[in-house]
Amino acid sequence: MLQQMSDAVARYGHGEVSRAIRGVQAQLRQQLDHGRPALVADEVFSQRVEAELQARHQPTLRSVFNLTGTVLHTNLGRALLPAEAVAAMVAVATAPSTLEFDLAQGKRGERDKHVEALICELSGTEAATVVNNNAAAIFLVLNTLALGREVPTSRGELVEIGGSFRVPEIMARAGCHLVEVGTTNRTHLKDYAGAIGEHTALLMKVHTSNYRVEGFTHSVDEKALATLAHERRLPFVVDMGSGSLVDFAALGLPAEPTVAATVAQGADVITFSGDKLLGGPQCGIVAGRRELIERIRKNPLKRVLRLDKLNLAALAEVLKLYRNPATLKERLPTLRLLTRPLADIEAQARRVQPAIAAALGARFRLTVVPCHSLIGSGALPVETLPSAALEIAPLSGDDGELRSLAAALRGLPLPIIGRLSSGRLLLDCRCLESEGDFLVQWIALPEALT
Repeated sequence: MLQQMSDAVARYGHGEVSRAIRGVQAQLRQQLDHGRPALVADEVFSQRVEAELQARHQPTLRSVFNLTGTVLHTNLGRALLPAEAVAAMVAVATAPSTLEFDLAQGKRGERDKHVEALICELSGTEAATVVNNNAAAIFLVLNTLALGREVPTSRGELVEIGGSFRVPEIMARAGCHLVEVGTTNRTHLKDYAGAIGEHTALLMKVHTSNYRVEGFTHSVDEKALATLAHERRLPFVVDMGSGSLVDFAALGLPAEPTVAATVAQGADVITFSGDKLLGGPQCGIVAGRRELIERIRKNPLKRVLRLDKLNLAALAEVLKLYRNPATLKERLPTLRLLTRPLADIEAQARRVQPAIAAALGARFRLTVVPCHSLIGSGALPVETLPSAALEIAPLSGDDGELRSLAAALRGLPLPIIGRLSSGRLLLDCRCLESEGDFLVQWIALPEALT
């Protein structure tokens, strides 16, 4: 026991080991208070202390199996990064780098230069800058170009996304004044034209990425709004939300406007996320006319919102993958998962079914069922992708048993996250790539359920 404790002290420190020992002793005293025996051998005591230490040092940011059916799940980290991006992050994290150093000139450089040329090449814009997310991108653009002035925006585009992020509130915090035009379901060009006055700073269109208004509707397209803005000598800003750099329809996915196509319609400034449809790290990208981007870059808030070296390194490598469309589906995890063939998903679900049924035992019924995956993170909210799921239902019909199972799966060494729906637990297999690691987790399930 002494040797084991000395090993633990070397790893965790004397104070941590002391706290763990006191914690185990408190547990044993509690057992005695409840009339249960609490005598344990030295080896068992050491094991319990080690378990206590491991639990205290378990990271709270952990890898999980995302079997929710939502590919870009905001709560589970959104886009997975390709190997090239991970390697680049490790390289700049473990050695000094040229983050803000110009090797050719031998003096201070600009961190945006690591990704600006790539963004411009892929989007067809003159200049670009990056910040920590798309909400920050919108805020920075408005604070720079519309501070103290008015921004006409359609009532049908006053969106709210997760975490109560609301466009009207962001506009107010950015220091500009929202002028609502049109109605929830119908907005016309004349509505924008009538709202333009001497205090108007720009025209803005917000992509309704997380909902869709259908029925008796009308909205003004980018080209018409750009023409109006330019006739009145105003910048035209488009917030795309989830920015796509490739034609999704060509990949067999639901159609989504591309960044380049939107720029071609006349947008002067465009903002979009890096960690949604683009498949990169969390960031917000601002691209457009050079004169406007330079103004945005000089805003003091840019430093507050700037991107760190790890995300810059990752973003650069993800953008490079787009230079070779022929291999993009295989090399970019987001597109690989979104375009995964239904036959492959079904075959995998049936392949793992026997082992999982054995782990579940006689209390649950397990079947492979068709289902539909969501793209997620507000991208194409009403579009779904055909998929296959492992459907687990308690034979007793007791929802409590199902909730206990879901909790047990979340408590596994590599947690499994599914979704509860109508008295069943669904494990959508679209995002299941590490099949061997997945099956290993089920070995511990019977004990976790007891």
